[in-house]
Amino acid sequence: MKIGWAFIVTGIFLLGGRGAVAQATQSAANAPQLAIIDTDIGDDIDDAFALALALKSPELKILGVTTTFGDTELRARLVDRYLTAVGRTDIPVAAGPKTEAKNVFTQKAYAERAPERKHADAVAFLLGEIHKHPGEITVIGIGPLVNVQAAIERDVATFRKLKRVVIMGGSINRGYDGKNGERRPPDAEWNILCDPAGLKALLASGVPVFMMPLDSTQIHFEEPMRNKLFAFGSPLTDQLTLLYHQWAEGTHAATPTLFDPVAVTYAIRPDLCPATPMHIDVDEKGFTRRGEGAVNAQVCLKSDEKGFLGLLAGRLEERGN
Repeated sequence: MKIGWAFIVTGIFLLGGRGAVAQATQSAANAPQLAIIDTDIGDDIDDAFALALALKSPELKILGVTTTFGDTELRARLVDRYLTAVGRTDIPVAAGPKTEAKNVFTQKAYAERAPERKHADAVAFLLGEIHKHPGEITVIGIGPLVNVQAAIERDVATFRKLKRVVIMGGSINRGYDGKNGERRPPDAEWNILCDPAGLKALLASGVPVFMMPLDSTQIHFEEPMRNKLFAFGSPLTDQLTLLYHQWAEGTHAATPTLFDPVAVTYAIRPDLCPATPMHIDVDEKGFTRRGEGAVNAQVCLKSDEKGFLGLLAGRLEERGN
Protein backbone atom coordinates (compact mmCIF):
# COMPACT_ATOMS: atom_id res chain seq x y z
CA MET A 1 0.00 0.00 0.00
CA LYS A 2 1.34 3.38 -0.93
CA ILE A 3 1.29 6.13 1.70
CA GLY A 4 1.76 9.73 0.67
CA TRP A 5 4.69 11.70 2.07
CA ALA A 6 2.31 14.36 3.32
CA PHE A 7 0.56 11.76 5.47
CA ILE A 8 3.86 10.50 6.87
CA VAL A 9 5.12 13.99 7.67
CA THR A 10 1.78 14.90 9.23
CA GLY A 11 1.90 11.75 11.38
CA ILE A 12 5.43 12.46 12.55
CA PHE A 13 4.41 16.04 13.40
CA LEU A 14 1.39 14.87 15.38
CA LEU A 15 3.36 12.26 17.29
CA GLY A 16 6.05 14.80 18.02
CA GLY A 17 3.42 17.27 19.16
CA ARG A 18 1.89 14.73 21.53
CA GLY A 19 5.33 13.91 22.88
CA ALA A 20 6.06 17.58 23.48
CA VAL A 21 2.73 18.02 25.26
CA ALA A 22 3.39 14.95 27.42
CA GLN A 23 6.88 16.21 28.25
CA ALA A 24 5.55 19.66 29.15
CA THR A 25 2.83 18.11 31.32
CA GLN A 26 5.40 15.96 33.14
CA SER A 27 7.70 18.97 33.65
CA ALA A 28 4.82 20.96 35.13
CA ALA A 29 3.98 18.07 37.46
CA ASN A 30 7.60 17.92 38.65
CA ALA A 31 7.98 21.68 39.10
CA PRO A 32 8.38 22.84 42.70
CA GLN A 33 5.34 24.28 44.45
CA LEU A 34 5.38 28.01 45.01
CA ALA A 35 5.20 28.67 48.75
CA ILE A 36 5.21 31.50 51.27
CA ILE A 37 6.11 30.74 54.88
CA ASP A 38 4.15 32.81 57.43
CA THR A 39 5.83 32.43 60.82
CA ASP A 40 6.10 33.72 64.38
CA ILE A 41 9.68 32.49 64.57
CA GLY A 42 11.67 33.42 67.67
CA ASP A 43 9.50 32.25 70.57
CA ASP A 44 9.33 28.46 70.36
CA ILE A 45 12.05 26.61 68.44
CA ASP A 46 9.81 24.63 66.08
CA ASP A 47 9.48 27.50 63.58
CA ALA A 48 13.25 27.39 63.00
CA PHE A 49 13.05 23.67 62.24
CA ALA A 50 10.06 24.20 59.96
CA LEU A 51 11.93 26.84 57.96
CA ALA A 52 14.97 24.55 57.77
CA LEU A 53 12.87 21.70 56.39
CA ALA A 54 11.29 24.01 53.82
CA LEU A 55 14.71 25.26 52.72
CA LYS A 56 15.92 21.68 52.25
CA SER A 57 12.85 20.54 50.30
CA PRO A 58 13.26 20.72 46.51
CA GLU A 59 9.50 20.25 46.22
CA LEU A 60 9.11 23.89 47.33
CA LYS A 61 10.15 27.17 45.79
CA ILE A 62 9.98 29.68 48.63
CA LEU A 63 8.78 33.02 47.30
CA GLY A 64 9.21 34.72 50.66
CA VAL A 65 9.00 34.53 54.43
CA THR A 66 6.50 36.73 56.26
CA THR A 67 6.58 37.29 60.01
CA THR A 68 3.46 37.48 62.14
CA PHE A 69 2.39 38.36 65.71
CA GLY A 70 4.23 40.38 68.33
CA ASP A 71 7.44 42.18 67.35
CA THR A 72 7.33 41.23 63.68
CA GLU A 73 10.27 43.47 62.73
CA LEU A 74 12.54 41.68 65.20
CA ARG A 75 11.27 38.32 63.96
CA ALA A 76 12.11 39.46 60.42
CA ARG A 77 15.64 40.34 61.53
CA LEU A 78 15.97 36.81 62.92
CA VAL A 79 14.97 35.44 59.52
CA ASP A 80 17.43 37.84 57.82
CA ARG A 81 20.32 36.48 59.88
CA TYR A 82 19.21 32.87 59.41
CA LEU A 83 18.88 33.16 55.62
CA THR A 84 22.17 35.06 55.30
CA ALA A 85 23.98 32.36 57.27
CA VAL A 86 22.70 29.60 54.98
CA GLY A 87 23.29 31.52 51.74
CA ARG A 88 19.64 32.21 50.88
CA THR A 89 19.48 35.98 50.74
CA ASP A 90 17.52 35.56 47.51
CA ILE A 91 14.40 34.91 49.59
CA PRO A 92 12.52 38.12 50.48
CA VAL A 93 11.53 38.74 54.11
CA ALA A 94 8.49 40.87 55.00
CA ALA A 95 7.04 41.87 58.38
CA GLY A 96 3.38 41.87 59.32
CA PRO A 97 1.61 44.33 61.61
CA LYS A 98 2.99 44.50 65.14
CA THR A 99 0.65 43.20 67.84
CA GLU A 100 0.63 42.91 71.60
CA ALA A 101 2.42 39.79 72.84
CA LYS A 102 3.30 38.81 76.40
CA ASN A 103 5.13 35.58 75.62
CA VAL A 104 8.92 35.33 75.79
CA PHE A 105 10.92 36.00 72.62
CA THR A 106 13.50 33.36 73.51
CA GLN A 107 15.74 33.91 70.47
CA LYS A 108 15.87 37.70 70.77
CA ALA A 109 19.67 37.80 71.18
CA TYR A 110 20.14 35.95 67.89
CA ALA A 111 17.76 38.32 66.09
CA GLU A 112 19.40 41.45 67.47
CA ARG A 113 22.72 40.50 65.85
CA ALA A 114 21.16 41.13 62.43
CA PRO A 115 21.28 44.71 61.08
CA GLU A 116 18.16 46.72 61.79
CA ARG A 117 16.18 47.67 58.68
CA LYS A 118 12.62 48.40 57.66
CA HIS A 119 11.05 45.34 56.06
CA ALA A 120 8.37 45.26 53.39
CA ASP A 121 4.71 45.05 54.41
CA ALA A 122 3.91 41.34 54.71
CA VAL A 123 0.26 41.74 53.73
CA ALA A 124 1.10 43.74 50.59
CA PHE A 125 3.83 41.22 49.75
CA LEU A 126 1.44 38.28 50.11
CA LEU A 127 -1.25 39.87 47.96
CA GLY A 128 1.30 40.95 45.38
CA GLU A 129 2.69 37.43 45.00
CA ILE A 130 -0.82 35.98 44.69
CA HIS A 131 -1.56 38.54 41.97
CA LYS A 132 1.58 37.45 40.07
CA HIS A 133 0.92 33.71 40.51
CA PRO A 134 -2.86 33.18 40.69
CA GLY A 135 -3.89 29.67 41.67
CA GLU A 136 -0.29 28.55 42.27
CA ILE A 137 0.77 29.59 45.78
CA THR A 138 0.61 27.54 48.98
CA VAL A 139 0.78 29.59 52.16
CA ILE A 140 2.29 27.57 55.02
CA GLY A 141 0.99 29.28 58.16
CA ILE A 142 2.91 28.36 61.32
CA GLY A 143 1.93 31.26 63.56
CA PRO A 144 -1.19 33.20 64.53
CA LEU A 145 -3.12 34.11 61.39
CA VAL A 146 -2.80 37.88 61.74
CA ASN A 147 -1.36 38.40 58.25
CA VAL A 148 -3.88 36.05 56.68
CA GLN A 149 -6.77 37.87 58.33
CA ALA A 150 -5.38 41.26 57.25
CA ALA A 151 -4.95 40.06 53.66
CA ILE A 152 -8.55 38.83 53.55
CA GLU A 153 -9.80 42.14 54.93
CA ARG A 154 -7.67 44.15 52.49
CA ASP A 155 -8.42 42.22 49.28
CA VAL A 156 -10.44 39.06 49.61
CA ALA A 157 -10.83 38.65 45.83
CA THR A 158 -7.07 38.37 45.40
CA PHE A 159 -6.67 36.21 48.51
CA ARG A 160 -9.11 33.70 47.04
CA LYS A 161 -6.65 33.10 44.20
CA LEU A 162 -4.36 31.15 46.55
CA LYS A 163 -3.95 27.49 45.71
CA ARG A 164 -4.32 26.52 49.39
CA VAL A 165 -3.32 27.35 52.96
CA VAL A 166 -1.65 24.72 55.15
CA ILE A 167 -1.56 25.62 58.84
CA MET A 168 -0.31 24.29 62.12
CA GLY A 169 -3.17 25.08 64.43
CA GLY A 170 -6.17 23.86 66.37
CA SER A 171 -7.01 21.00 68.70
CA ILE A 172 -9.76 18.52 67.86
CA ASN A 173 -9.55 15.45 70.11
CA ARG A 174 -6.21 15.99 71.84
CA GLY A 175 -4.92 18.94 73.84
CA TYR A 176 -1.37 19.75 74.86
CA ASP A 177 0.33 16.71 76.38
CA GLY A 178 0.83 16.78 80.14
CA LYS A 179 4.25 16.94 81.78
CA ASN A 180 4.52 13.16 81.96
CA GLY A 181 3.24 12.64 78.44
CA GLU A 182 -0.37 11.99 79.41
CA ARG A 183 -3.02 12.88 76.84
CA ARG A 184 -5.31 15.76 77.73
CA PRO A 185 -8.69 16.84 76.34
CA PRO A 186 -8.78 19.52 73.62
CA ASP A 187 -7.19 22.89 74.33
CA ALA A 188 -7.27 26.31 72.74
CA GLU A 189 -4.08 25.84 70.68
CA TRP A 190 -1.67 28.83 70.77
CA ASN A 191 -1.80 29.94 67.13
CA ILE A 192 -5.60 30.00 67.13
CA LEU A 193 -5.89 31.33 70.70
CA CYS A 194 -3.89 34.42 69.68
CA ASP A 195 -6.21 35.24 66.78
CA PRO A 196 -9.44 33.19 66.58
CA ALA A 197 -10.87 35.68 64.10
CA GLY A 198 -8.01 34.88 61.71
CA LEU A 199 -8.99 31.22 61.43
CA LYS A 200 -12.68 32.13 61.18
CA ALA A 201 -11.91 34.43 58.26
CA LEU A 202 -9.71 31.83 56.58
CA LEU A 203 -12.30 29.07 56.86
CA ALA A 204 -14.94 31.37 55.41
CA SER A 205 -12.72 32.59 52.54
CA GLY A 206 -13.31 29.66 50.21
CA VAL A 207 -9.58 28.89 49.90
CA PRO A 208 -8.76 25.19 50.54
CA VAL A 209 -7.52 24.85 54.14
CA PHE A 210 -5.41 21.99 55.50
CA MET A 211 -5.04 21.89 59.30
CA MET A 212 -2.35 20.15 61.31
CA PRO A 213 -3.71 20.39 64.89
CA LEU A 214 -2.24 19.28 68.22
CA ASP A 215 -3.64 15.81 67.50
CA SER A 216 -0.95 15.18 64.85
CA THR A 217 1.89 17.59 65.62
CA GLN A 218 3.16 16.78 69.11
CA ILE A 219 6.30 15.05 67.89
CA HIS A 220 9.21 15.21 70.30
CA PHE A 221 12.78 15.70 69.09
CA GLU A 222 14.60 13.45 71.53
CA GLU A 223 18.22 13.80 72.61
CA PRO A 224 19.96 11.10 70.49
CA MET A 225 18.57 12.46 67.22
CA ARG A 226 19.08 16.03 68.42
CA ASN A 227 22.73 15.50 69.26
CA LYS A 228 23.41 13.83 65.93
CA LEU A 229 21.87 16.74 64.05
CA PHE A 230 23.68 19.42 66.06
CA ALA A 231 27.01 17.65 65.50
CA PHE A 232 26.49 17.62 61.73
CA GLY A 233 28.20 20.97 61.24
CA SER A 234 26.49 22.52 58.22
CA PRO A 235 25.60 26.22 58.08
CA LEU A 236 21.95 25.27 58.50
CA THR A 237 22.37 22.90 61.44
CA ASP A 238 24.71 25.42 63.09
CA GLN A 239 21.90 28.00 63.05
CA LEU A 240 19.50 25.46 64.50
CA THR A 241 22.03 24.68 67.22
CA LEU A 242 22.40 28.34 68.18
CA LEU A 243 18.66 28.93 68.20
CA TYR A 244 17.97 25.71 70.11
CA HIS A 245 20.31 26.67 72.95
CA GLN A 246 18.78 30.14 73.24
CA TRP A 247 15.31 28.57 73.33
CA ALA A 248 16.39 25.98 75.92
CA GLU A 249 17.95 28.63 78.13
CA GLY A 250 14.92 30.89 77.84
CA THR A 251 12.37 28.18 78.60
CA HIS A 252 14.40 25.86 80.87
CA ALA A 253 13.33 23.05 78.55
CA ALA A 254 15.38 20.44 76.73
CA THR A 255 13.21 18.49 74.30
CA PRO A 256 11.50 20.49 71.54
CA THR A 257 8.07 19.55 70.26
CA LEU A 258 8.15 19.88 66.48
CA PHE A 259 4.64 21.18 65.87
CA ASP A 260 5.33 23.48 62.93
CA PRO A 261 7.47 21.23 60.71
CA VAL A 262 4.44 18.96 60.35
CA ALA A 263 2.73 21.68 58.29
CA VAL A 264 5.74 21.83 55.96
CA THR A 265 5.73 18.04 55.79
CA TYR A 266 2.10 18.00 54.70
CA ALA A 267 2.95 20.36 51.85
CA ILE A 268 5.62 17.99 50.49
CA ARG A 269 4.62 14.54 51.82
CA PRO A 270 0.88 14.44 52.48
CA ASP A 271 1.08 10.67 52.82
CA LEU A 272 2.75 11.22 56.22
CA CYS A 273 -0.20 13.32 57.43
CA PRO A 274 -3.41 11.87 55.96
CA ALA A 275 -6.21 14.42 56.23
CA THR A 276 -9.92 13.98 56.91
CA PRO A 277 -12.54 16.37 55.52
CA MET A 278 -14.63 18.04 58.23
CA HIS A 279 -16.44 21.18 59.24
CA ILE A 280 -14.54 23.18 61.86
CA ASP A 281 -16.15 25.73 64.15
CA VAL A 282 -13.98 28.28 65.97
CA ASP A 283 -15.12 30.08 69.13
CA GLU A 284 -13.90 33.38 70.57
CA LYS A 285 -11.66 31.55 73.05
CA GLY A 286 -9.73 29.81 70.29
CA PHE A 287 -11.26 26.33 70.60
CA THR A 288 -11.67 24.43 67.33
CA ARG A 289 -14.41 21.82 67.23
CA ARG A 290 -16.04 19.55 64.68
CA GLY A 291 -19.37 21.01 63.70
CA GLU A 292 -22.31 20.47 61.41
CA GLY A 293 -22.30 21.90 57.94
CA ALA A 294 -20.28 21.88 54.75
CA VAL A 295 -16.66 20.77 54.81
CA ASN A 296 -14.38 23.78 55.32
CA ALA A 297 -11.05 22.07 56.13
CA GLN A 298 -9.00 18.94 55.66
CA VAL A 299 -7.66 17.94 59.09
CA CYS A 300 -4.83 15.54 59.97
CA LEU A 301 -5.70 13.77 63.23
CA LYS A 302 -2.76 11.37 63.23
CA SER A 303 0.62 11.64 61.52
CA ASP A 304 3.33 9.08 60.83
CA GLU A 305 5.77 10.23 63.51
CA LYS A 306 8.54 7.80 62.55
CA GLY A 307 8.24 8.74 58.89
CA PHE A 308 8.23 12.43 59.77
CA LEU A 309 11.38 12.21 61.91
CA GLY A 310 13.13 10.18 59.23
CA LEU A 311 12.25 12.78 56.60
CA LEU A 312 13.37 15.67 58.82
CA ALA A 313 16.71 14.11 59.77
CA GLY A 314 17.39 12.92 56.25
CA ARG A 315 16.79 16.35 54.72
CA LEU A 316 18.64 18.38 57.33
CA GLU A 317 21.66 16.10 57.27
CA GLU A 318 22.15 16.41 53.52
CA ARG A 319 25.14 18.42 52.33
CA GLY A 320 24.57 21.30 49.97
CA ASN A 321 21.50 23.43 49.35
